[in-house]
Amino acid sequence: MYHKIKTTKPQQFIDITKTVAEEVKSSNIQDGVAVIFVPHTTAGLTINENADPDVVRDIISSLNKAYPVSGDYLHFEGNSH
Repeated sequence: MYHKIKTTKPQQFIDITKTVAEEVKSSNIQDGVAVIFVPHTTAGLTINENADPDVVRDIISSLNKAYPVSGDYLHFEGNSH
């Protein structure tokens, strides 16, 4: 099944656990592997137990240090970092 996940911020983590769990349950498959595919180059998947909301802030902060939004990029698409 295909699901569109919409973001509301330029950099954002969205918990898709419930969506994936519901999809697996409704499939009636008893055994197997769920494959999650993100077809966009500026999106990705992470695994996080979600126990501490500061983890998301720390990841975004660290990514911004490594790849600053206003870096000296030759290409510019609005999301070059």
